[in-house]
Amino acid sequence: MELHGESSGDGVKTDPAVMPRAQESALSRASVLHTTAYPGLLAATVLTGASAVTLGWDPALVSPLFVLVTLLYLTALERLIPYDRDWHPDRGEWRWYGVYFLLTMAGSAFAQLLVTLAVGALSPATPALPLWAEVPGALLIGSLASYLVHRLGHANALLWRLHGVHHVPRKVNVANNGVNHVLDIVLAQGIVQLSLALAGFSRVSVLVVGLFVTAQGYFVHANIDVRIGGLNHLLASPEQHRLHHSTTLSEAGHYGSDLSVWDHLFGSYTWRPGREPAAVGLGDPASFPDTGEILASLLQPWRRPRKTGGGPG
Repeated sequence: MELHGESSGDGVKTDPAVMPRAQESALSRASVLHTTAYPGLLAATVLTGASAVTLGWDPALVSPLFVLVTLLYLTALERLIPYDRDWHPDRGEWRWYGVYFLLTMAGSAFAQLLVTLAVGALSPATPALPLWAEVPGALLIGSLASYLVHRLGHANALLWRLHGVHHVPRKVNVANNGVNHVLDIVLAQGIVQLSLALAGFSRVSVLVVGLFVTAQGYFVHANIDVRIGGLNHLLASPEQHRLHHSTTLSEAGHYGSDLSVWDHLFGSYTWRPGREPAAVGLGDPASFPDTGEILASLLQPWRRPRKTGGGPG
């Protein structure tokens, strides 16, 4: 297994005077990407949110376009500065991930529709507070709701039969962020959006927070060699989320995919510098269908468990 973007030689003889310069140039480009990849993503998120607010962009168009651009950006980084080259999706996995991605997007849209129909009138069109004060509040409440739902998805046997579909892959990459049971998405995102609507946050603040949460959700799954240092204690990162997918439950934790403060507060923060999972996936792989068995995965909540002991891993 090749970690942290290291690559072996191909056995081709190269002019000694040229090779060092080529290597130095490649290392220099990689070094820049290691440093700027995450700040660049955050800057693009802020710019998109600010533009959407000031120019009155339609959230129904902004959100899916932002997802697409974020996905393309992180997919490119996975090739340029990979954490583990063995985690790149193969052609078959790309097909499966594409189907799951469409199901996830459909589940998200359905959850949003349900919340809009139920309590849409409670969410004011204009902020009651200045946007600079409302956005942090919406982020804290939304991320807390997301953390609790996610943790419950691991603790409750019935909910795990939905959420466990996401943990089947033995890789963590930006593409399999979309590997989810559609009902898990409807439940999780419905509860988060419902909590924000009931709290009375404006549509503008929910849009801005949604862009950040989307960027973070794809970022933490990205197979990229990026470290954010002390920011790990405030924000979620790929370093933490790989541990969340670990087959070793004692180091898993990290249920927050946007902020890491709730993991600190509720005792599920396990990351430390240099800590990496030995393996990711399920502790009991036979307890769920393979990711490519899409229909079987969707029917998983109604199937008899294949084996006992198929808890999160």
